[in-house]
Amino acid sequence: MAFDRTELASGIRVLTERIAGVRSVGVGAWVGAGSRDEPPELNGATHFLEHMLFKGTATRSARDIAESFDAVGGDLNAFTTREYTCFHARTLDVDLPMAVEVVADMLRSSTLSAEDLEAERQVLLQEISMHEDTPDDFVHDQFLAAILGDHPLGRPVQGTAATVEAMARDAVEAFYRLHYRPGNLVVVAAGSLEHAAVVEAVEKAFAGEPPGLARPARSGAEAPPVRGAADVRGRDIEQTHIVYGTRGLSRTDPRRWALSVLHSAFGAGMSSRLFQEVREKRGLVYAIWSGPVSFAETGLFTVYAATSPDKAAEVLALVRDEVRDVLDRGITEEELARGKGHLRGSLVLGLEDPGGRMWHLGKSELCHGEILSPDEVIERIEAVTLEEVRDSAREVLGGEPWALAVLGPEPAESLEEFAGPVGRGGGEA
Repeated sequence: MAFDRTELASGIRVLTERIAGVRSVGVGAWVGAGSRDEPPELNGATHFLEHMLFKGTATRSARDIAESFDAVGGDLNAFTTREYTCFHARTLDVDLPMAVEVVADMLRSSTLSAEDLEAERQVLLQEISMHEDTPDDFVHDQFLAAILGDHPLGRPVQGTAATVEAMARDAVEAFYRLHYRPGNLVVVAAGSLEHAAVVEAVEKAFAGEPPGLARPARSGAEAPPVRGAADVRGRDIEQTHIVYGTRGLSRTDPRRWALSVLHSAFGAGMSSRLFQEVREKRGLVYAIWSGPVSFAETGLFTVYAATSPDKAAEVLALVRDEVRDVLDRGITEEELARGKGHLRGSLVLGLEDPGGRMWHLGKSELCHGEILSPDEVIERIEAVTLEEVRDSAREVLGGEPWALAVLGPEPAESLEEFAGPVGRGGGEA
């Protein structure tokens, strides 16, 4: 993986990777602002802005923006996370200058009209309702609030109905002007391209922009405490949805490679311990998996499962038993090799198209502070030892209390006992 990087006088960073044998380009504008940057009363402002930037600029209507990409068979979309926002497009190589121009216009010249804002407010309220009606999504927000409390990372990306209803246009615009500045922006393109041409297109599209806000410096922030809390909510649905987890590792922690291998063996794929023990042997779930989530200064390690209401306690007990077994005995050499192979294959397959390459470059530049080639990532994965995996298990799975979020019919028995330290084997509490 060979990429080029140029930092413009304005502070915008431009990264490209040329991919032979394709005619398309994936391009993304990555903004270092997410829901964690919002004050409590503006929870949801970043996501609100993501929507509003599609509503029109001083020179383009919302229809103009849509037609620019529809007319060339391309696509344009965006997403918001807790730490960044990304506006991304895919076009033929000849249409890349258009894509850069339109996205830049959206980022720097959105009108944020009062009429559009009120209309989009209703759309966002519908999206929040849809999210709350999707239990396998909503339970993850429920878990973050349970384990992180009032910390900004514990708030929902979409905001709440109350914060979105109360959000004033002036406050949204002030947030826009503060964060959507060149120094907080990374433009990435991958595919059939020339780096110099992309730099020229970005310079032209953002001409006249003064240097802006410096890039976020979050890595030195103190990790928020985690709580061994249980949030069990009744809802009239068929299944009980469970998220069970504890503190993980930050995205720059060197131990993250060992934790990734542990996750692969423990809860990723059909051969993982969780899938085999809970689904294959006992048939208690359709879906069960683990997942490490990393932020600048902290992380989480979670397990998700959906089961019948009368089986929730049994599923949680099995998960806790598997955690204790890993703490007591670690994983095997066979699991180590399989975990590495799973990570290696997933990485390479995910980078087979321009969009995957663009994603890798953009997130690495904005969030990680280093850009590793696929070969370098694989080298770090392959270097993980069995003892390092066992150490990461002790540090993560056994280091902090576990929190629990449950959403579904009232459980047949109390589940609060599962929150707190998982202990070691032999039935310890």
